[in-house]
Amino acid sequence: MAGEITETGELYSPYVGLVYMFNLIVGTGALTMPKAFATAGWLVSLVLLVFLGFMRVCDWDLTACLCPSKESFMTTTFVVEAMAAANAQLHWKRMENHQKEDDGDSSTASDSDSLLQDSHERAEKRPILSVQRRGSPNLFEITDRVEMGQMASMFFNKVGVNLFYFCIIIYLYGDLAIYAAAVPFSLMQVSCSAIDNDSCGVEAHTKHNDTDLCWGPLRRADVYHIYLAVFTLLLGPFAFFDVQKTKYLQILTSLMRWIAFAIMIVLALVRIGRGQGQGHPPLADFSGVRNLFGVCVYSFMCQHSLPSLITPVTSKRRLTRLVLLDYVLILAFYVLLSFTAVFCFRGDSLLDMYTLNFARCDVVGVAAVRFFLGLFPVFTISTNFPIIAVTLRNNWKTLFHREGGTYPWVVDRVVFPTITLMPPVLVAFCTHDLESLVGITGAYAGTGIQYVIPAFLVHCCRKDTQLAFGHGTLNKHRSPFRHTFWVGFVLLWAFSCFIFVTANIVLSETKL
Repeated sequence: MAGEITETGELYSPYVGLVYMFNLIVGTGALTMPKAFATAGWLVSLVLLVFLGFMRVCDWDLTACLCPSKESFMTTTFVVEAMAAANAQLHWKRMENHQKEDDGDSSTASDSDSLLQDSHERAEKRPILSVQRRGSPNLFEITDRVEMGQMASMFFNKVGVNLFYFCIIIYLYGDLAIYAAAVPFSLMQVSCSAIDNDSCGVEAHTKHNDTDLCWGPLRRADVYHIYLAVFTLLLGPFAFFDVQKTKYLQILTSLMRWIAFAIMIVLALVRIGRGQGQGHPPLADFSGVRNLFGVCVYSFMCQHSLPSLITPVTSKRRLTRLVLLDYVLILAFYVLLSFTAVFCFRGDSLLDMYTLNFARCDVVGVAAVRFFLGLFPVFTISTNFPIIAVTLRNNWKTLFHREGGTYPWVVDRVVFPTITLMPPVLVAFCTHDLESLVGITGAYAGTGIQYVIPAFLVHCCRKDTQLAFGHGTLNKHRSPFRHTFWVGFVLLWAFSCFIFVTANIVLSETKL
């Protein structure tokens, strides 16, 4: 029943879960996508986005054909299958513990002769272990929230677990660096533009440099660093504490997000409809594909949060179809947002953070709307920064945790929060190139989380399931991509992307 409270949190319907997943995926990455589209060319961008979104894939045994499907959708189904396998193991251990307790209780109520007789009778009546397990259809029901770290501990060896946490930590560092740069950059752009454009739009098309003056003798770069220092002092201390009870704050930021996206799409369509569109994007520019790929991967990222989203869903019978529908809607939204952007604004005038293109008088005449869109990343990202920081800090603790050991107070309360906070702030101090930050984070750590980890998880969980429950055991939430071919395909795709992005970076640096 929707609204019921359990240990996994408040339960909700599948369609509410669909909305939550939509909100999770469509975030900061969507704001950097228009610039990436304009840089790589609209045709190349569309092809790559559709390829990452849709593929004609058929089951290896030709028993089913799914068209369209998703690479990210494919790995999402991998994670769901691994969650079901992990739940099966937890459920079985729980059943075994109850059985041992029942056996212990019955043995205390009988003498030694009856105890020996009962044990023989139970041994004769009890089925073989694998057959008994296979006969329990509800073992694979997803009722316990099993996070990816716990699944890695269940299915990976020690090296695999360490590599998993390393990938997660690098991704979270990238996330924090993007957030730490986006907020000061947005504040700098809005405040400096307010000073420069007193005549409302005279310098609207001027491309500013960091060395340009903003406040008196202060350069734009100086103002950015001041905002970064204020941002760090205000939100940095949250890394030293736990963040809880953010439900209503998240609801407020989600509402602001959709108001902002709706305003931007409508304004861009109105300008294009009036013939004021200035964008003439090229068909293709392969030099921009590197960042575009990273932005696309980053923009579809949700695998690391699937356990928290899927477990509270009340009915999971049509979970795969709902996830596929979610990805279709997200792809359509990204295409709409990006195409209206690249045909509304000139490619060389598009800023890394798309909302800032509307903080100009010649685009938006209403000052309140102009400042709302310009400062939109400040409000939404600022609420996410403490949550990501605490998550990263806790992952560091888990990585170095030893069974039965505790950390000294200084290590627990000072060292871990410090190593969590300082690297992303230093990166943000050195650069506010959001397109590159998103591209690199998505292309490297994002590829690991979205492709590599789910592929290894589903491969290892299938082997563990066969060993624990016997061959032929049916996982009710198994992926449609059940053949080993698809696991190898995803790993090959991830490796190819890694090589392509690295080669592109090397060539770019060589040209410079």
